[in-house]
Amino acid sequence: MKKAIIEVRKLNKTYEYSNKKEGLKNSFRDLFKRKKLYKHAVKDVSFDIQEGELVGFLGPNGAGKTTTLKMLSGILTPSSGEMKIMGFDPSKREEKYQMQFAFVMGQKSQLWWDLPAMESFILNKEIYEISDKDFKERLDEFVELLDVKDVIYKQVRQLSLGERMKCELIASLLHAPKVLFLDEPTIGMDVVAQKNIRDFIKKYNKEKKVTIILTSHYMEDILQLCERIIIINLGQVIYDGPMDALIRKYAANKLISVSFENEVKSEDVEKFEFLKKFEGAQASFDVPREKVKDVAREILSSNLPVKDIDISEEDVDAIIRNIYVEKK
Repeated sequence: MKKAIIEVRKLNKTYEYSNKKEGLKNSFRDLFKRKKLYKHAVKDVSFDIQEGELVGFLGPNGAGKTTTLKMLSGILTPSSGEMKIMGFDPSKREEKYQMQFAFVMGQKSQLWWDLPAMESFILNKEIYEISDKDFKERLDEFVELLDVKDVIYKQVRQLSLGERMKCELIASLLHAPKVLFLDEPTIGMDVVAQKNIRDFIKKYNKEKKVTIILTSHYMEDILQLCERIIIINLGQVIYDGPMDALIRKYAANKLISVSFENEVKSEDVEKFEFLKKFEGAQASFDVPREKVKDVAREILSSNLPVKDIDISEEDVDAIIRNIYVEKK
């Protein structure tokens, strides 16, 4: 078995803080004697990732996902533990390492807000010392794949969220990184924009064999892109394994959401199995995945005025709660 490209051993990040009590007397006392408290953002996290893997890194808000990625990228220094990426220790922030990875954060931009995205691309070309030939070839490829020929010449502040994220990806990939950290790359986008970004990530990972760690709150991102997932909660890894095994064990049901043309009688909806919620013109059903087709077919073939029907997976937070409850 070949050596892992990312190795993490008992990684910890602990923050020190103190609670300030109200009142002048307590404020004065705190100047001389303040009780120290500690918050474990990441606690004894360990995992290996092979070259070319696309791994989902999941957890609820505050679980420690972004903190872990920031340590792997060298933005934060761990309190303890070891990590090696391509043989480098990220905390040393060596230039050779920084030239070989990229970090894309859906909620933060690396593009110059008041300039066209193309200006940021040119700046990155100089920062990463990309040759004219490589820059043109890579830029042309990304522009075609992401369909942003005209977009890259618009002022960044005028771009839609989906357009901006496409440009963020281009800016991050121009130097051909071997490792890519994606933190919520589709957050806030409509379903079409999300699919476009997912399609690009999947194609890029397959063709370039880039190692990718992806965080997302959207179950569809994980289902479409990741064969393996690592779940972190309260700073600790609570699951590391195949996506399909996780779904079989912890996401046994799917959610069927039904919209009606007008309000219907409760007794007409309650006759269907697995009803979860009903409000006049809306109904939802929590259905075992092996029975989803039968239940959906039964609803559609009824005399009810069905306007729309949607079948979706349980959200990531619900799956994590199921795992966490079992492991208590």
